[in-house]
Amino acid sequence: MHKKQIIRLILLIGTVTSMFFVPWTLVKAWILPLPDTVQEQVDEAIGYGFDGIIVYVNQAGKEPAFYAAGWHDRINMIPADPRALFKIASISKLYDAVAVTKLVSDGRLSLDKTIADYLPELVGKIENAEKITLRLMIQHRSGIPNFTDAPNFWAAPTETYEESLALILDKPANFDPGEDYEYCNTNYLLINKIMDDLLGYDNFQFIQEEILTPLGLKNTFSSLSKVNSEDVMSGYHVGYPHDLKTNDYGMHATAEDVGIFLRALNDGSLFEQGEQEIYSSIYEYEHAGWVPGYQSFAKYHKNLDAVVIEFYSTTDPKLYNWNLSEILNNRIVKILKRQNNY
Repeated sequence: MHKKQIIRLILLIGTVTSMFFVPWTLVKAWILPLPDTVQEQVDEAIGYGFDGIIVYVNQAGKEPAFYAAGWHDRINMIPADPRALFKIASISKLYDAVAVTKLVSDGRLSLDKTIADYLPELVGKIENAEKITLRLMIQHRSGIPNFTDAPNFWAAPTETYEESLALILDKPANFDPGEDYEYCNTNYLLINKIMDDLLGYDNFQFIQEEILTPLGLKNTFSSLSKVNSEDVMSGYHVGYPHDLKTNDYGMHATAEDVGIFLRALNDGSLFEQGEQEIYSSIYEYEHAGWVPGYQSFAKYHKNLDAVVIEFYSTTDPKLYNWNLSEILNNRIVKILKRQNNY
């Protein structure tokens, strides 16, 4: 057999073999013909096991579009509301990075100062505190262990800075600062503490004054305690019978508010002179988020000049729903491209 034929055969066997280890729901979602509209795709997605889905599309030259399917509250049989509040999880890191950018631009923070400079009490408790700069923390290149990776963390999440920090104190670094990349929530736990100490008040107030209010965003909140819980979409985790919306996992926002913020982030209208150059050097322009019961995606698609926000209110232990969400996100974008003759 020719060498190229052997290679093709090996690849074919590998592909066929791997199919046995891929949930057929993912295969089905990937291979089915595209529906004609985003709403049809959202409706179809409910059949894959999601309790509720919200999609928001902000495309230049068009009115913003809102889509929803499934339940806002499964127990009380309240239909999904595209303007509901949602736990946006790590999408909040974009807001944190913008806040740091503005404070750096004002000369109030320095990207090159270290944990030892800003939080001297952690020297000797966090390995390499004298070498880990603010820049490295923002970029997830610090090597600090991730506190949310602690065993059984999500079964009983911490509630305070001190409790969260205690999970990683005196633990060895995962790598030397700047030598690798590892997504780490501890970085942003410390960044928020640094901002709070500098400002003398909760840094969300700074985010409110410098980001949300100028953009006219009135449906973005720091925590569950700041909202009416009935306005929050219910969230469910496979294998856990209860609604997770009463668990406070940080920022809550509507898809529309996230979309408006993301467009301003990407088109630069969010920044004062010189700030965008700083931001571009330290962080990204899109993000996803996950906490039990909630998956969120925020992305700007340059070729469409469109921001697309997707919220999914069901998670699972093996992250199949995360993979499924990414497939559905890609299909939504394909539908938008087809509608725009791309």
